[in-house]
Amino acid sequence: MNGNLATRALEWLLRRVLVGPPLRAWLRLRVEGAEHIPATGPVIIASNHLSFVDSMVIPLAAGRKVGFLGKAEYVQGTGVRGWLKRLWFAEFGGMIPVDRSDARAAARSLEIAEEHLASGGAFGIYPEGTRSRDGLLHKGRTGVGRLALASGAPVVPCALVGTDKAQPVDSRGIRPARVTVTFAPPVDVAALEAQYVKGRLLRAITDEVMDAIAERSGQQRSTEFAARPGAGTPLG
Repeated sequence: MNGNLATRALEWLLRRVLVGPPLRAWLRLRVEGAEHIPATGPVIIASNHLSFVDSMVIPLAAGRKVGFLGKAEYVQGTGVRGWLKRLWFAEFGGMIPVDRSDARAAARSLEIAEEHLASGGAFGIYPEGTRSRDGLLHKGRTGVGRLALASGAPVVPCALVGTDKAQPVDSRGIRPARVTVTFAPPVDVAALEAQYVKGRLLRAITDEVMDAIAERSGQQRSTEFAARPGAGTPLG
């Protein structure tokens, strides 16, 4: 078995046997609206963001691998350590590396996401741009609207409840908790295109996503953007 096949086999083993089922049980994962996620083909999953574990929970709930943009250093390294990092973050976690220290690479985030969708992949995005440290659902940034228009992929809002209890911000390890993931029907982008243009259209798509998330997450809304603790997050 060559290295690529071995990596894919281990990824399947992690997802289907060693990590996926135990994590579902540990989090008492409940999934609603799974019928809104296509089994194959491109789809944008736009979610609220409460915890680092969100990017592991969403693929489990969706039943398919979901790509997320992340720091390139997570998958860098040589030898066994570097291979294990790539296996965990890229293969199992679905992370698509972006070098945020390179302004040109970060600016290509939309193109990278488009390429992933064009290949038939599912792509996850957090319109708030970063994790909510106060539990509020913050104003969405319009990257999700830009991506929807550029790719033509359906946009499915996703509401997470309980991941902030499973792994609070800045904590290590995953605690036992009850987590619910709810997928809403896709946003009707075509109907919004008939009403709005340019910046107003991007804002309308984003607001539709955030309204659907708020309805299902029960979070209190904020009219402000979430404060970013560090460098800007691509597509946020």
